[in-house]
Amino acid sequence: MIIEQKEEIAAMSKEELILTAEGLKKIEDELEELKTVKRKELAQRLKVAISYGDLKENSEYHSAKDDQAFMETRILQLERMLKIARVVDAGSIALDKVGVGSIVTLNDIEFNEKIDYQVVGPAEADVADNKISYESPLGQELMGKKVGDIINVNAPVGIIRYELLEIKVY
Repeated sequence: MIIEQKEEIAAMSKEELILTAEGLKKIEDELEELKTVKRKELAQRLKVAISYGDLKENSEYHSAKDDQAFMETRILQLERMLKIARVVDAGSIALDKVGVGSIVTLNDIEFNEKIDYQVVGPAEADVADNKISYESPLGQELMGKKVGDIINVNAPVGIIRYELLEIKVY
């Protein structure tokens, strides 16, 4: 069963980008901001920098051009992400086992501490916001697990053991 889950995850990551509806909205919002507001701001910066003359030694011009290249690369990345995105429908997330989009409540067995994580695609992962990728060590171990299961995660500090207490959806 674990081998099947890992093969399924590998297939997902090669062919498509798994996102929650919230993750899709964030990408769309960032793309819109870059294409409208940020492009205009950068065009204005370039115009001002060009007005200073001698572009060879104009650090403001070179800085703006570098920022422009970075921004255009990010726009291309976001557009590609949207082309291969598959949104996980909250209504299709099973509550009997962990999948992408699930919110899990875990109990750290050693410290008896409870923590909630949402299992998301790699593009949405944000540990500070308790969103972990299904590709992360913990995410891989959680996929397909059921309430009551014990999850063992290899970490730099050793094996961390969690008990899966609850599975919810966003």
